[in-house]
Amino acid sequence: MYHRSFLLLLLALGVASHALALPGDKDQPVELAADSVDMDESQGVSVYRGNVDLRQGSMQLLADVVTVKHRGRAPTQITATGNPVRFKQDTAEGVVRAKAQKADYGVDAELLILTDKASLTRAGNTMKSDRIVYDRVRHQVKGGAAAEGKKRVFMTLQPGK
Repeated sequence: MYHRSFLLLLLALGVASHALALPGDKDQPVELAADSVDMDESQGVSVYRGNVDLRQGSMQLLADVVTVKHRGRAPTQITATGNPVRFKQDTAEGVVRAKAQKADYGVDAELLILTDKASLTRAGNTMKSDRIVYDRVRHQVKGGAAAEGKKRVFMTLQPGK
């Protein structure tokens, strides 16, 4: 039961705000496929390995490895690694896509941190940096030095219509 809860949370952490997500996504079943899973309840860690594919409605996360740390049955930290980790979600404003070598989500802070070859694209606008931080509460995105990255941030902004 608790695995379903943290999978829902993982999929819901997407880079789009809840208001932009398609209305039916949160009500859809979570589908998970992985080559293997190791669960250690005494240590509070679950690790999904190999072609991890998480889906809920229009949301999808693809990774090589997904590690979930939890206290009791509540997830506290979710880490996905891959070459790259890919996230996609349909929203009212179009498809949001993000990718990086690593994605960390602190449940309490509600921050998604994309590191190493990170990029985020929405409505044709793209941000690229070695580190991108998305604050789900404030709906803020920071890249490069503003996100404590070491490299510059690069943006491609489409002209208004």
